[in-house]
Amino acid sequence: MLETLKKDVCQIAKRAQKDGLCKHKSGNFSARDLESGYVVITPTSVDRELLTPRDMIVMDLDATVIENLSGLKPTSESLMHLMIYRQRPEATAIAHTHSAYATTFALLNKPIPAIVYEVANLGLTKGRVPVAPYGRPGTTDLADSVIESCKEADCFLLEKHGAVALDNRDIYEAFLKAAYIEELAELYHHALTANNCQEPPAFAQEELQKWEYPSQIKFKN
Repeated sequence: MLETLKKDVCQIAKRAQKDGLCKHKSGNFSARDLESGYVVITPTSVDRELLTPRDMIVMDLDATVIENLSGLKPTSESLMHLMIYRQRPEATAIAHTHSAYATTFALLNKPIPAIVYEVANLGLTKGRVPVAPYGRPGTTDLADSVIESCKEADCFLLEKHGAVALDNRDIYEAFLKAAYIEELAELYHHALTANNCQEPPAFAQEELQKWEYPSQIKFKN
């Protein structure tokens, strides 16, 4: 069932560890099939080096496990993923990471401002990567805590926890957004350090919304 999604989610979970966005058994990933409404999600407490597509779990939005061929349990943070899909029905993929710089600002409960123009692609509505209030991992409190932040932006932090990115295309795009969160957080950290903890200038949301592909570029038919 949903073999292509299983393969994609498994591959991204492994890549996240290889690229340093997650270490050990932290973080989790999912993708939603629009036709069935089912969600393919990573299992709990399994070393990513050992993961195979068969280990991916299929759930519905009511948190019922539809298929787990390896007998594994879905990540304990499944409720958070399912809540995001309910709040953002157009979303088809979610990447939750514990990358170092992004998590540092999550620990400080500090939103990350739009200090580079590339954030125009992160689905922000207020010129920042917001922070969802703390919710204990594995609880409905965590799921409820993300409601406002996932409505505000495609990318947000989890207080005292990590980062989340969602996308309406596929898990590869959600992963790319998660990578951009970490890059933005690292740049923000360096800017604060170099500027004696003074805030660097940031782009207003109105400016971010003006981006468009250059009309001067033409294609010969």
